[in-house]
Amino acid sequence: MAEVTAALVKDLREKSGAGMMDCKKALNETGGDIEAAIDWLRKKGLAAAAKKAGRVAAEGLVGVATSGTRGAVVEINAETDFVARNDQFQGFVTKAAELALGLGGNDIDALTAAPFGEGKTLGETLTALIAAIGENMSARRTGSLSVTNGVVAGYMHNQLVPGLGKIGVLVALESTGDQAKLTQTAKQIAMHVAAANPIALNVSSVDTSVVDREKDVLRAQAAASGKAPEIIEKMLDGRLRKFYEEVVLLEQVYVVDGETKVKDVVAKLAKELGTGVELTGFIRYALGEGIEKQVSDFAAEVAAQAGLKKD
Repeated sequence: MAEVTAALVKDLREKSGAGMMDCKKALNETGGDIEAAIDWLRKKGLAAAAKKAGRVAAEGLVGVATSGTRGAVVEINAETDFVARNDQFQGFVTKAAELALGLGGNDIDALTAAPFGEGKTLGETLTALIAAIGENMSARRTGSLSVTNGVVAGYMHNQLVPGLGKIGVLVALESTGDQAKLTQTAKQIAMHVAAANPIALNVSSVDTSVVDREKDVLRAQAAASGKAPEIIEKMLDGRLRKFYEEVVLLEQVYVVDGETKVKDVVAKLAKELGTGVELTGFIRYALGEGIEKQVSDFAAEVAAQAGLKKD
């Protein structure tokens, strides 16, 4: 059983949006297991259904590079936002994205080991940049998409300079249709992905563990209403469809018009072009997602109010 510390309560509070004392109780009920505590809160109606990512705190830049049927995205982290505005750092991330475009794949170790110029690898160049700027940095991740025919388009939200910013998206459309129209739609879908943050392309690609967990929470919520088991299962089907509409890209309502599902946008484009169009993949990188900085003042506040031991 994990010790319920102020830092753990803080983490759960940020991930769930629930109140401090509810978070403390949830952690005590689940032996300090934060994921189980999130489910406990949701079953009690005390937390939002899909807000689990926590506060984004890492700095640096996301870089996107595209070329026709290929696209790549990288995330390079730094300690402060100040470094993201450094010309040397920006140049490094831009070149890293271009290198990732040439390599393809999603292996950050391969990218780090790749030649970067002046007889150095990307990793060695980053080490030298750390020494020059005086702040720790790391090459965190990379991903790429490609199609045989069609386009891979990119979009950068909160763009600092071209191709660099805080949320980078790639979208791939497979088609032999008009490239300009494909690119226009792919970019708009990429904007949608940046805003809607889907977790999967289609229903069948949603991780089964995510679906099972959601079913468990939905059953508990329905059971709390006192309904009969057979009614609960019918309610479950409807609520699961709603869940898919919230997290699956092709099932989401298109943010551009607020009415059409993304899958229908793709079908409409195919009809317009007179040929098949398939949305084959997307990648969304938000700077620092899943990485959190310690906020000591807030932890101290929690400890003072809840009588918890501070880490």
